[in-house]
Amino acid sequence: MQNIKGTYDYFGQEQALRKNIQNTLQDLFELYDFESMDTTLLNELELLTSKYAGGDEILKEMYQLTDQGNRKVGLRYDLTIPFAKVIALNPGIEFPFKRYEIGKVFRDGPVKRGRLREFLQCDVDVVGISGPEAEAELMQLATEAFRKLDIPIILKWNNRRFLGEILESIGVPAEEQLSVMLTLDKLEKINISGVENEFISKGLERATIAAILALIEMDNPSFEQLCDKYNLTTQPGASEVLILQNLIQDIGLQETCRFDPFLSRGLSFYTGTVYEIFDASGSFASSLGGGGRYDAIIGQLVGREDIQYPTVGLSFGMESIMALLAERPIQENKAANVMVIPIGETLPQALIAAAELRACSIRTTLVSGKRKLKKQLATASSKNIRYVILIGESESSVDKVRLKDMVEQTEVIVPLDEAIYLITG
Repeated sequence: MQNIKGTYDYFGQEQALRKNIQNTLQDLFELYDFESMDTTLLNELELLTSKYAGGDEILKEMYQLTDQGNRKVGLRYDLTIPFAKVIALNPGIEFPFKRYEIGKVFRDGPVKRGRLREFLQCDVDVVGISGPEAEAELMQLATEAFRKLDIPIILKWNNRRFLGEILESIGVPAEEQLSVMLTLDKLEKINISGVENEFISKGLERATIAAILALIEMDNPSFEQLCDKYNLTTQPGASEVLILQNLIQDIGLQETCRFDPFLSRGLSFYTGTVYEIFDASGSFASSLGGGGRYDAIIGQLVGREDIQYPTVGLSFGMESIMALLAERPIQENKAANVMVIPIGETLPQALIAAAELRACSIRTTLVSGKRKLKKQLATASSKNIRYVILIGESESSVDKVRLKDMVEQTEVIVPLDEAIYLITG
């Protein structure tokens, strides 16, 4: 018996680390006034394979199923499409609407460090804001989240509309632009020669390929340089970049959030700003998160392409974050504050005492009285449990407990309410 490749079980200190990260992010999301959401794991295959959904690359990795009613269904491969479905099915939702969701998604793809087949995603999305303030707030959120996790980051960002304007100016046909963008997005992985080979395999004209290569061989071009070179200053995508770039500078995020004209992200549904988050030290290659604006999906899913639902989202790469933090020294798991040990025939009294301790928000573990007391006390010490409550028949007969302080090496026989006062005081 073994786990399916790319799937894992988590417990002990590793699970404690995972929960700590999730709780840190969840607290921050609620501080930013995002509402919790829980979407369905199973979805109609027609929804997940929609031409407006994840694109061909994602569909190759989707788990497809047939239920007992012979209906075609699939496991969600991200949290974005199910979220768009919720908005589409609930027209009464008041905009702007901000939601977060932490849940498992499934992709039957290659397994590597930080990339699994069953993994946790963590998304925040805003529907109903068309201006750059939505992107700027998510950038603030990302910066603060990784600061709380003590991970220095670089957030690379671009605008797909602007990238499309560049490609149009150098002769890339409109119907080929998305395909070219997705190849450009692989630049760091497959280098210039790999990019060139992909363009050749796509059947692009030699002159067009040469123009694209000249673009990507520019030495870290700025937005202003690109606008001047390709005469794009008055184009709508360029205007979007300029407005957001100025806003990023005004709120002091220019050192963390850096413009990257070749970034486009691998999903086909993005319509404007896109961004991806990386470890600033460069020691961890996998992305730590990403997202962007996708204004068209929801309207398309409800068959109303004439209606715009301006939407922008951010997905945290939970497995990558956990893989990165797992390299750090593991913090001791939070031990129980109190251990209750029944001695003799006092299990009912021990259960009652444990319940009263928990009612006072004191973390409590109840152990069997079958092991030798010396071993139980050694266990308490090894788990850094400071207080042990012993309830023997002599203590029970006078309605008291024996409270042992493992640090001070003292013990007293007192009523339970006094023991609680000493523990909490």
